[in-house]
Amino acid sequence: MRIDKYLWCVRYYKTRSIATQAIQKGHVTVNGQQAKASRDVFPGDKVTVRRDQINYILQVLDIPANRVGPKLVDIYRKDETPAEAFEHLELLKLSKAHYRATGTGRPTKKDRRDLDEYGMDFNDDEFDNE
Repeated sequence: MRIDKYLWCVRYYKTRSIATQAIQKGHVTVNGQQAKASRDVFPGDKVTVRRDQINYILQVLDIPANRVGPKLVDIYRKDETPAEAFEHLELLKLSKAHYRATGTGRPTKKDRRDLDEYGMDFNDDEFDNE
C-alpha cells in the first residue's frame, strides 16, 4: 500500500491530499529514508511522521484494506513515540500562554505603552560604567 494511503487509512491525516503534501514537504520518512507519496509500506516498516511539532514513530503491523475506525487503528500500527515528545509539546503550549492569553487579540495602545514604560525602567548609565 502507498504510504500516503496508509497514513490516511490509520487516521494520521484527514485526507490523502493532505498526507501527500506532508510527504512532499519531507515530514515523513520510512525506515530512516525520505519517502515519496508512491512509496509502498510493508509490515515491519518504521514510519516517522512529523506533525504538530512531534515526531511520531510508528511500526507498521498490518496493511488495512480501507480506512479504519479510530478504535481499530491499533491493529494496523504500533505507536513507539516517546513520552518526552508529548511533554515537550505541553511545555510549548504553556510557554505560549505565559506571554499572552489565547483569544485576547492584538495588543492595544495601552499594552504597547505599558511595554514601552517597562523598557524605560533600565538606565543606560548602568551599562556605560562597564
